[in-house]
Amino acid sequence: MSDLGELNRSTPGAADPVKALLHRHHDLCLRAVDPLEIAAGLEAHGITDRTAARFRHRDVFSLAEELYARVPRDSDSARPAPLTPPAGEGSHRTAPAPLLPLLPGVLCAAAVIAMRLAHGETRLYAAITGVLAVTLALRAALRRGPLSGSGHPARSSTAFRTCWLIGYALLGDGLLHTAIAGGPDGWPDGTTGGHWPLTLAPVLALALACAPAAWAAHLFGSRARRRLLSSRGLEDFSASVRPVLLGAFALFLLVLTALLAATSALLDEPLALPGTLALGALLFLARLLTVHGFTHAPKVILTVTATAQATALATVVAARLPGLAALSTPVETLTAWNPAAVPALTCGAAALILLIHASRTLPRASAHIPPERPR
Repeated sequence: MSDLGELNRSTPGAADPVKALLHRHHDLCLRAVDPLEIAAGLEAHGITDRTAARFRHRDVFSLAEELYARVPRDSDSARPAPLTPPAGEGSHRTAPAPLLPLLPGVLCAAAVIAMRLAHGETRLYAAITGVLAVTLALRAALRRGPLSGSGHPARSSTAFRTCWLIGYALLGDGLLHTAIAGGPDGWPDGTTGGHWPLTLAPVLALALACAPAAWAAHLFGSRARRRLLSSRGLEDFSASVRPVLLGAFALFLLVLTALLAATSALLDEPLALPGTLALGALLFLARLLTVHGFTHAPKVILTVTATAQATALATVVAARLPGLAALSTPVETLTAWNPAAVPALTCGAAALILLIHASRTLPRASAHIPPERPR
């Protein structure tokens, strides 16, 4: 708002209107590796194509080219730098980063096999070991590559919420139905038919989908970065990037659907398509927004979603207290209509909100500034 206020007070007829703008954004222009990064930074400060006309330029990209040319540099940095992908897109090319997104799926598959072969307490130990191994592998996959948040602090603030949502996919619905029936009568035993029945197929599919998610995120980031080369205006750029975003999102969901169908068939479990797709869409969009610097909305939405699922479980348990039987009526009605209604509705609504938010924020040029350079 301060930039726009200064622009509104600027005199269009000034001898050199660009000079004052260069002074205000000197650090941005000095750090930029190319004019495209300056254009994205200007957009982040509220400067639009219409504003650029005040500085005698047809659009922000043209204005950024002049600003880039005016900043004094030494002989090596004076030449326009090649267009490089943001950190997190290019860093995954270095070994062993390309294999990291595959690790969660591989370790989850190994844990599922171990649980199927083990018996008694050994099965429970295998489940606990598998959860720890997959968690560490997922953390490693999110620290490097297209899904990484390097250069943006406070990226792990949604870790607990994400773990809750995945944990609910693993045993939440089974525990909910058991609680409605009056249980559970014992502790978890790591089986799909115990007192705390596990649902393995959705979690295995989500773990395997980590690699397609990384590929889709890289595809979106690299295509959007290339669009900066050919676009001549912020509106033109946004219009060309939005279909890329929706295409990457749809492609991820298509691959997740195939993985879920395969894991459900192999593990002989019901096809929990709505809830798993809703959760996968939510986690993918939340991570994509986080990678590009938009952390507030994912944090709030994941918090609300996890709270809604925890509340559903809590109301069923609280309904056992005298005089509180009516508390569980909404949840029982939903589960009677559809056994997977709770995750499908909570994650589905959250994913839809994030999709609308992402379609408005990620097509901006300012969303594609390399994260190692502050916006």
